[in-house]
Amino acid sequence: MPTYTASRISSDDNTLFPDKLEIDPMNVTCYKGAVFGYQSTVIARQNIASVYVSAGIFFADVVIESYGGHRVAARGFTKSKAREIVHFLTT
Repeated sequence: MPTYTASRISSDDNTLFPDKLEIDPMNVTCYKGAVFGYQSTVIARQNIASVYVSAGIFFADVVIESYGGHRVAARGFTKSKAREIVHFLTT
């Protein structure tokens, strides 16, 4: 299944540790890197309430909300990759 990695030049947070979305048939996992390890958030695909893109001039953020009110924002994707992620998760 696809794995999408944000651009390193998109923001200060992504320079060393870009956000990453890993999508499989059952779950969506968002990885946010840190100096020591990473933080991962898993949302079951059946619990996704909405997926949308918050776009700037060059880059876009993908925001995934679950029915339980949990929100995951992966920052710094190209606009085309962000649209691809939204299309993949909503079909």
